[in-house]
Amino acid sequence: MQRDELIHWLDHILETSAYQDASLNGLQIEGAREIHKIAVATDACQATIDGAVAAGAQLLIVHHGLFWGRCEVIKGAHGRRVRAAIRGDLNVYCSHLPLDAHPTMGNNALLARLLDLVDARPWGGDPARPIGVAGRLPKPLAPAALAQRLEALLGGPVQTLPFGPDPIRSVGIISGAAGSLVDQGMHDGLDAVITGEGRYGQFFLAEEGGISLFFAGHYATETQGVQALAQHVQDEHGLPWVFLDHPTGL
Repeated sequence: MQRDELIHWLDHILETSAYQDASLNGLQIEGAREIHKIAVATDACQATIDGAVAAGAQLLIVHHGLFWGRCEVIKGAHGRRVRAAIRGDLNVYCSHLPLDAHPTMGNNALLARLLDLVDARPWGGDPARPIGVAGRLPKPLAPAALAQRLEALLGGPVQTLPFGPDPIRSVGIISGAAGSLVDQGMHDGLDAVITGEGRYGQFFLAEEGGISLFFAGHYATETQGVQALAQHVQDEHGLPWVFLDHPTGL
């Protein structure tokens, strides 16, 4: 498939231009003109770039790209990553907030589906362009039970700040590092917020606000979207794909 045709299609279905994002979303490095195989990963790092080239892919789609809205010098570890992609004639495409927010292939929509949320709705961040999902659990769960459910679904440890109602009935989900949305969760009357990781001061916000926070891992909450997108590319265009799993434990 022609690279430019595929990139245009990706930009369209992900609504790439609609998001104000620190990430430079879209095609970050231009490589081969023809795409025969794609690789997907959560992060554009040395391991995934090398893995994509070794797998014979012409396109690497990632959630966390190489460039974040500023001029970055091509030296050190960053330079080695860029040079490896160029040597491998590898296209590198990034979708950060657009893939978090996508209603069917987004990280948050997929986690909401795994939890079987009832009355799921867009939630979190800019009201005009929400990134996450909020809804009700199919049955109320104690904080420890919800943590166990998340660990089973995502395959990793979950840190819990159980300061909200017990049992938990309503949750907001926003992947990555979105503990800052604890205030919005309280304002919207949610019992808990599920995200990837948080910051120190969010402990006190949750404790004093009477809401639970679940930190399920930045990486663990952001592996599903790229895989769902890759499967959609295969379904629509017949391109095979491989997922390059490179967990950080964070």
